[in-house]
Amino acid sequence: MRNAVRFGMPVAWLAGTALLVVLAGVPTSRDGIYIWLGLGMAAFSATDLRRRLPRMVRDWLPLVSILFLYDFLRGFADGLLFRAHEVPQIRLEQAIFGGTIPTVWLQRHLWHGAGHLRWWDYASYIVYVTHFVATPLIAALLWTFAHERFARYASMVCVLALTGFATYVLYPAVPPWMASQQGAIPETARTVAVVWHSIPVSHFSSVFENGQHYANNVAAMPSLHAAYALLATLALWKVVPRWGRGLLALYPVAMTFSLVYSGEHYFVDCVAGWAYAFFAYGIVTAVAERRAQRAVRLRELEPAFAD
Repeated sequence: MRNAVRFGMPVAWLAGTALLVVLAGVPTSRDGIYIWLGLGMAAFSATDLRRRLPRMVRDWLPLVSILFLYDFLRGFADGLLFRAHEVPQIRLEQAIFGGTIPTVWLQRHLWHGAGHLRWWDYASYIVYVTHFVATPLIAALLWTFAHERFARYASMVCVLALTGFATYVLYPAVPPWMASQQGAIPETARTVAVVWHSIPVSHFSSVFENGQHYANNVAAMPSLHAAYALLATLALWKVVPRWGRGLLALYPVAMTFSLVYSGEHYFVDCVAGWAYAFFAYGIVTAVAERRAQRAVRLRELEPAFAD
């Protein structure tokens, strides 16, 4: 009976997930994603649910609370203290790339308009929208299968959200597609929004639509899309088998290409996002390791106190 529950509940959840995607689409709202993942974690913990359910609530409550708060407050960061910056990013891009802006260059060579979408337009869209699901999904996988790594990853996600929000308040920044609309750079398209309307699977196209409910159009510096993609690579590097690390390393690169090509971010926004990811990973890792070392020293001292 126990084995039937152990294997049957995950299979039932996976079957329910497939049915959900077919009938209602990929869950994209914060609450929908967490309900879906919560049921999944419960399914994989079904044989020990009485002990693990309270633990799940205790472990996830800080992460969920901070991310919901981030979603609620991010829209208010738009122009809260300062006007949105437009020129510094453009000048920095031009200085790095010899007067060329990567978004403009890429679209001149690869973008053929809404009526002539290519496979890379759909691929960049798919990579872009993984942002809305990847972070909580990784957290759920770690909680279920590598629980000792969950707290660190959750802390890194929270540090990224809080430092990103603080930066948006202090330095609101205009993305390329908006700068193009305002005439600051040559004409570019917001390709993600264009492809969204052309996705043949209507449920999947809703990922972008619902994701925009959390958007702040001048929250471009740093790119948290790029930051969370790199953080996923850093957090999972020691977890995945070696053969999978190539794909893992490719993810932040693919995300950055998608963001720059689609006009959602400048390349410098993505580089700033990488810096924020390294900061979050580094500071949380350092604090966690220091605590672990302190705990080891305390255990070593316990026999002396006992004597």
